[in-house]
Amino acid sequence: MSEEEQIELLATDGMLVKRPLLATESRVLTGFKEAEWSEALK
Repeated sequence: MSEEEQIELLATDGMLVKRPLLATESRVLTGFKEAEWSEALK
């Protein structure tokens, strides 16, 4: 599934997202831990 197809699917069905998700070039974080997100977004 392409990234565009994934975004379209998520946009049509918000129930697919159960928790915050952050995807960077080097890692994917699920859930929210402020320290981890701050480090990943530097």
